[in-house]
Amino acid sequence: MRATLKTAAKQLGLELSDTQLDQLLAYLALLQKWNKVYNLTAVRDLAQMLSHHLIDSLSVIAPLQRHGAPARLMDVGAGGGLPGVVIAICCPDTDVSCVDAVAKKATFIQQVAAELRLRNLHGVHSRVEQLSVEPFGVITSRAFASLVDFTTLTREHLATGAVWMAMKGQHPADEIAALPTDVDVFHVEQLTVPGLDAQRCIVWMRPR
Repeated sequence: MRATLKTAAKQLGLELSDTQLDQLLAYLALLQKWNKVYNLTAVRDLAQMLSHHLIDSLSVIAPLQRHGAPARLMDVGAGGGLPGVVIAICCPDTDVSCVDAVAKKATFIQQVAAELRLRNLHGVHSRVEQLSVEPFGVITSRAFASLVDFTTLTREHLATGAVWMAMKGQHPADEIAALPTDVDVFHVEQLTVPGLDAQRCIVWMRPR
């Protein structure tokens, strides 16, 4: 598992420390352990969890760093912490809030933060539209909602000059077409995920 993860990280252009690799694998073990009780993901096989969840989430790290990793990032509908936990591990200078309306999922994130000693990771139990927090430089989601719902529900939490980073499968042309005119899609970035034969992209957006 470690060799696969290390190779995938290098293919994605990432130089991860031994500590970061250890933390990612420890997170994966916690995800598998808690999944039996909390039903955090439909994927049960550990090798599939590695490719479909962990390495899939790792694929956004280089694009995020190229954009400029923000001081504060929110992962909406974070579920088991993908990509939020992975971002917190790989970008230690970014404060990451994983927001989910399901209490047990936020509790799991809090447990991950405690066990892996990630001071920059927070599990927040709330509906995003009811949050009262400082604004974020980047707001991300992975299979959370349509682009319209994602941007509408989170817009008030964007800092000045901030962007949305939506993880999607194939190019969501219909969802992009449905966006209001005051949302600017300034880049659709195609991703190649090592070991995963599936289409992936990031839809980068900002308010006009």
